Order: sequence, then C-alpha cells, then structure tokens
Amino acid sequence: MQAQTKEKALSSPTVLPNEAKGVKAFLKKCRSQKALLLMTMPFVIWVFIFKYFPVWGWTMAFQDFKPARPFSEQEWVGFKHFTFLFTDARFLGVLRNTLAQSIINLVLGFVTAIGLALLINELKNLKFKRVVQTISYLPHFLSWVVAAALVSSVLSIDGVINEILMGLHIIDEEILWLGIGEYFWGILGASEVWKNVGWNTIIYLAAISMIDQEQYEAAKIDGASRLQRIRYITLPGMKQVIVILLIMNIGYIIEAGFEPQYLLGNGQNVEFSENIDVFVINYGISMFNFSLATAAGVFKTVISLIFLIAANSFSKKMGQGGLY
Repeated sequence: MQAQTKEKALSSPTVLPNEAKGVKAFLKKCRSQKALLLMTMPFVIWVFIFKYFPVWGWTMAFQDFKPARPFSEQEWVGFKHFTFLFTDARFLGVLRNTLAQSIINLVLGFVTAIGLALLINELKNLKFKRVVQTISYLPHFLSWVVAAALVSSVLSIDGVINEILMGLHIIDEEILWLGIGEYFWGILGASEVWKNVGWNTIIYLAAISMIDQEQYEAAKIDGASRLQRIRYITLPGMKQVIVILLIMNIGYIIEAGFEPQYLLGNGQNVEFSENIDVFVINYGISMFNFSLATAAGVFKTVISLIFLIAANSFSKKMGQGGLY
C-alpha cells in the first residue's frame, strides 16, 4: 500500500506554489520577448540614471550642504529648511502664484485643446483641415526664448494689442501690460494656450479617429444635429482619454513651469510671476543655498505624488478608470 502511494506521488506533476508559478511564467514571457526587452533597456537605464539615481541628492534637504565637504562631514539639520519654507511669507506667496498659474493653465489647456480638436474634426475639407492643424502646431516648436520675445513685443507700449485697443477706443492710453502684476496670470495662460493648444489636440484627434464611424451615420439617419453628435458620440468616445490626461495633469499641478515665468517676469510683476521654480533659482541656486533649493524640490515632488494618487483614486471611485 505504501509502495503504491509512493509511485502515485512520483508520477503526479509537482504542484508549485502561486509565487513560483508567477516567477516561472514571468521568466518564460521574458524569454519569449527578448527583442522587446533589449529595445527598452536603453530607456530603462536612462530613467534609472536621470530619474532615480538623483534621488540620493534629497539628503541635501536635511543638511546645511557645503559643496567642498565630503558627505560624512556634512552638518545634518533635520527639517530646518522645510520649516523656513513654510514660515517664510515670500514662499507662501510663491506657492499661491504656482497653484494659480497651474490651475489656469490646466483649465485653459483642457478646454481649448478639446474645443479645437472638436472643431478640426468637424472640418470636411481635408486641405483646409491640414492647414489649420499645421498652423496651430507651429508655435509649439518655438523655444520659449523666442515665444517670450514675441509676447513681449506684442504687449509693449507700441505693440499690436495697444494699437488695436486704441483704434477701437477701448482704452484711452497705452498700457504696459507686463508692468502690471494683476495681468500676469492671464497673460501667461493666454501665452501657454497660443503656444501649446495645437500640440495638445493631437491625442484628442487620435481618440476621435478611433470612434466607430457607423455611430455617426446612424445618428445622421435619426436626425441628430452636429452639436448632438458631438455631445452624445464624440465626447463620450473621448472620455477615457480625457480622464487619463486629467489625472496626469493634476499630478503636475504644482509644476507651473519655469521658462515663461522667468522670461516674462520682471521687477514690476514679480509679486505675481515668481513661482517655486523661479524662487529656487533666485534664492537657492543663485545664492548657493543648495539645501533650500533641494527642500523646495522635495516638497514639489511629494505634493505632486499626493495629487496624482488622490486624483487616480477619485476617478476609480467614480467608475471612470485610472492610471493603475
């Protein structure tokens, strides 16, 4: 009896634990996709070197970092620099500017990109459609140095905006638009839209192209107007893409940018133009206070991660899916 039981045990296949099965299946899949893994390896190495390895530098946020000293001789100060940031009136104003600029860019960027994508999709003349797309894409390929120079020229005392408004008798005298701080957020939002709206429409146009065209034909037969087709077919077909992009952009809510604020900012509008990145340059790196600059960077990263996780969780609870 014992011999028969032993023979059955030897002849029956070995049952692996779930973890062992998972590892075996993973290795098998890796072997079958060796070419793809080799293609992605340079990108993985790049991400590790430039995204993960520099995280070691976060230790500077907890030190009074001196470049000439070795790591073992650096003075550890705990949360001193974080305390300074959260109690400094200037940094609180900078944080306000950052959030305001990010929210303006987020709202305007989404509304204008989706609106332009819908309008381009409704064009029936293919040649005119391509011309519109090309013209709207072009500003994206300009560097912010050139773009900021164009914006400054248009908004100068003798610029086009003042000429038009004076000609229409909307204003009585020229306005130095970049010299009034209260106007800066609006100018920045409009500049971001002009520069990036065409580029941002690409993914929405791709999402629209994936919608089954038979739905439009059926809607036409049922007598649906263009606006009704947009409302009940196009927008629902774009919903998943919109949700994913919105989650990703909320994760960057504390990243208002650097170049336009730095190039368009001046002493007259600094109260509204200075954001966290400009603050880091002016009061961190320029003054060799690398620990303060690192603390501000750590704060941005942590807040961005919190916003990303919160937005993704909220989206999944609402049944709209998420990034993970």
